[in-house]
Amino acid sequence: MQCPNCQVDIPDDAKSCPYCSADIAVPAKARAKVKPSRRPRVRDALTGYAFLLPNIVGFLTFTLLPVFAAFALSFFHWDVIQPFFPEDTPTTRESIATVLSGEKGKHARFVGLRNYKEFLGWERDQRTGKIKARDDKFWYYAYNTVFLMAGVPIGMALSLILALLLNTKLKGVVIYRTVFFLPAICAPAALALLWRWIYNPEYGLFNSAIISVTRLFGMSVTPPAWLSDPDWSKPALIILALWVGAGGYNCLLYLAGLQGIPQELYEAADIDGAGWWHRLRHITWPMLSPTTFFIFVMAIIAGFQGGFVYINLMTDGGPAGSTTTLMYYIYLHAFRWFKMGRACALAVLLFIVVFAITLLNWRYGRRAVHYQ
Repeated sequence: MQCPNCQVDIPDDAKSCPYCSADIAVPAKARAKVKPSRRPRVRDALTGYAFLLPNIVGFLTFTLLPVFAAFALSFFHWDVIQPFFPEDTPTTRESIATVLSGEKGKHARFVGLRNYKEFLGWERDQRTGKIKARDDKFWYYAYNTVFLMAGVPIGMALSLILALLLNTKLKGVVIYRTVFFLPAICAPAALALLWRWIYNPEYGLFNSAIISVTRLFGMSVTPPAWLSDPDWSKPALIILALWVGAGGYNCLLYLAGLQGIPQELYEAADIDGAGWWHRLRHITWPMLSPTTFFIFVMAIIAGFQGGFVYINLMTDGGPAGSTTTLMYYIYLHAFRWFKMGRACALAVLLFIVVFAITLLNWRYGRRAVHYQ
């Protein structure tokens, strides 16, 4: 085939001339003869699936299947110690029928929605005649969970402030970044023991500092008991979470977002005479909105699910249940009281709450996000 522009021989399947770059109108018959081969596409697809296979298998085995198993177990009463199916039935069908019939025995039994009603149900007190929750501890522990999440916006603000300071051209800034990030990679068990000593009411670092400072001003103040006082136990855990997370991954994400903001915007603002507050308000904060949205969503999810190690080692849910969260309540049902059905029901309820809040954040939170 010849190019109609420069009359030079070119390949039949060429779409443009390699010499003059003129577009070549390929006839329909010639286009029909050229059929793309599917083998490279299939080979590339199989290669991609082969790389994804280990992750898919791990997700199905350790995430998706346990979720479905927990949902199924939430309709049963099972103490974990006894076998799930009865051992004295001759066939598998009879074993399943015995379990589903709800017959009592040394095996699991189907109870329907009873586990959910124990958490969400209300009943009339026979002595006082008032309406009360069947499990009032559930609502108190839900309050504890939400109260501990009050540190989420404070932690985000501290992470942003640290990221702004660590983004400056300062000598030895890499050392400062490393020091602030160290608590995030330390073992939670070690940090729990460290802060348990800091919060000690007799010789702890906090109370010693409070007594020393108040004596300088001629005052005598009784410092709080922290982990032994129901009024101070939750604030103590919030302070610990802020210390661990302020310079951690959220600060790292904010630092990456700050370094991704075009410097031309700040240069234009300097030419217009904008101060640091106007640059922060009209440039930095809008450009960091995608990072802020991501951190907020992940922090809400972590708030409902996190804090287990610190609660277990520092307070064990006390005093008087003041630091028991929904996650720790699941642990108590499953591995201390051996009520696996109720633990799974509570886990399903927690999953529904987290999923609903995440959807609401994704639905309405994106309106405040600016990508340009």
